[in-house]
Amino acid sequence: MGTGKRGLIATAVAVVCAVTVLAAPGTAFANPTPSPTPSAGPVLTPAKDLEAVRKKLDKLYRAAGRATDEYNAAEEKADKQSAEVVELAKKTVKGQDKLRKLKARAGAAAAAQYRGGGLPPEAHLVLSDDPRDFLDGAGRVREGHHATKGLLGELTRTQEDLEQYAKDASAQLKKLEAGRKAKAAAQKKIEKQIAQAEKLESALRKEEQERLAELEKEAANKAQTAWLDSGVLDEIDGKASEQGKKAVRYATAQIGKPYQWGAEGPETYDCSGLTSQAWISAGRGIPRTSQEQWKRLRHIDIQNMRPGDLIIYFGDASHVAMYIGDGAMVHAPRPGRTVTIAGAGSMPILGVVRPDADAGAN
Repeated sequence: MGTGKRGLIATAVAVVCAVTVLAAPGTAFANPTPSPTPSAGPVLTPAKDLEAVRKKLDKLYRAAGRATDEYNAAEEKADKQSAEVVELAKKTVKGQDKLRKLKARAGAAAAAQYRGGGLPPEAHLVLSDDPRDFLDGAGRVREGHHATKGLLGELTRTQEDLEQYAKDASAQLKKLEAGRKAKAAAQKKIEKQIAQAEKLESALRKEEQERLAELEKEAANKAQTAWLDSGVLDEIDGKASEQGKKAVRYATAQIGKPYQWGAEGPETYDCSGLTSQAWISAGRGIPRTSQEQWKRLRHIDIQNMRPGDLIIYFGDASHVAMYIGDGAMVHAPRPGRTVTIAGAGSMPILGVVRPDADAGAN
């Protein structure tokens, strides 16, 4: 769910214009001429203008959804990079301990040579008068050479490992900092889009807000009807796997809980937070964001869809829901809404993915 800076200025101007139209006397709230009868009610926003508001809100919330995917992706990367930094720190501590022990062994060898008068083992061997001692000593010298060579090699490798750990940790810390900046930028985008949407909605009267909600339902129902009229449901008869059933049970148990961008439960969710946690509950870890779910999970033809599969929406994979059967899905729609069941075809479908791709149907 990512979006760049393009379009933000145009969106902001359009929102301001829309709010201005709604607030202008004689358009949404006031009659330009005094009413001769006190019983006359306020002039409400015409249906066509409310439809324009609905479309504008949809664009704003979709933009917020894309930014939410950016935020979630940055957070996921940051968690991974933090874990890698921690692992490198552990390796560094172990390497430093190993280096201390190796240095102690090297020091002990040097001390032994010092105690022998500073002469190397070969010299002691040459000075020996006993042939047996000479032969035994020759073997020990060879072993000592191998041991010393091995010790020096291990010391060198350990030092090289520590240097590499330091370089890797530095690189990961830079990535971590870049990820934090990306996360902060995505958060600003989300908050800006949601604030614009809330400002636009708050300019409406209660009756207009209710009518706006009806328009949203009508648009969803129209899309769902067209999807069903295509005959697609006649071909969908897949049965859920055991994991799929568990995922569906989890997702539907969250119905009524509020949408919150970046949330993974247990009290609030965003769209991919709901689907990823549902599958985690079923014992299958999947990518955190809808875009990564679309990229990395197995693609399934719609006619082969079964409960538990994930439906990816819009061309940019900015929304995801879970299919639950009978042409319905469960999802966390957007800010201001709660986890709910809706028609699987109520939004433009990009495709379907299956988390338990290797599991057979039951």
